[in-house]
Amino acid sequence: MNAQFKKGVLEMCVLSLLSKKDMYGYELTEQIGKEMAVTTGTLYIILKRLTDEGYFTTYLKESSDGPARKYYTLTEKGHHKQEELKKNWHQFVVSVNRLMEEVL
Repeated sequence: MNAQFKKGVLEMCVLSLLSKKDMYGYELTEQIGKEMAVTTGTLYIILKRLTDEGYFTTYLKESSDGPARKYYTLTEKGHHKQEELKKNWHQFVVSVNRLMEEVL
């Protein structure tokens, strides 16, 4: 996948996954990694920034597999941001598809 395409949509992918359920960082990396290549480091930078901007809160949850995991949960602000990005994404895709069909 084109790196520039991916860079622009990772934030939306993270918000969309977290709108369905709380997840920890590695779990998010695994889920996104099923569809596109992403490094854990890149994802944690996005998680840190979005947390700092108030789109997530975090909490620790004990794990039977090792140390406690830091889970991310969307705030009300995060839900609004996810909906806004989703709407913008759909409008963008329609516009691009329309332009591509005109060229072909």
